[in-house]
Formats: sequence, structure tokens, C-alpha cells
Amino acid sequence: RLASPRLSTPRKRVAAGSVGIAERQTAAYPAVSPGGWNLIGRTPVRLFDREREGYSLLQPGDRVRFVAVSKADFVALGGDVEAQA
Repeated sequence: RLASPRLSTPRKRVAAGSVGIAERQTAAYPAVSPGGWNLIGRTPVRLFDREREGYSLLQPGDRVRFVAVSKADFVALGGDVEAQA
């Protein structure tokens, strides 16, 4: 198991799709926002979309598994490698 405390000073900007960990929770930032979690990765998948029915790709109780991908695959899946966290 992986656990990490929140940052003492939150970041002013975290890129959409960033995956963070705080205490014993892991979450992905659905949009650009400030945040105080420790970042452990980023997903190229668009988690929040106003054009999608229900807006969110994920629903409560969904299980998510993250896998490592190459930079080329990240871009091919729609990721923006230039987005700054």
C-alpha cells in the first residue's frame, strides 16, 4: 500500500488528468485546478466532458487501474505532454 501526506503548500495549478495521492486516497484531477496532493502520474483520458452524458467518465464505485505508457502512446491516447502540472 502507498500512503503520503498532503503537501504543506498546495500547488497553484495541477494539470487535468494528474493522478495524486494524499494519505490513503488516490484520485485523478478531472480539470485544471489548484491542489495539494502528491502527484504520481497523469492519465491522457478525459475524465470530465460537458458533452458527455453524465459529464464524468467514472462513476462512484468504479475500479480504476493505471498502467505505464510511453510518451508516444500518451500522445496517441489524447494526452498533452506540454500541459504543466
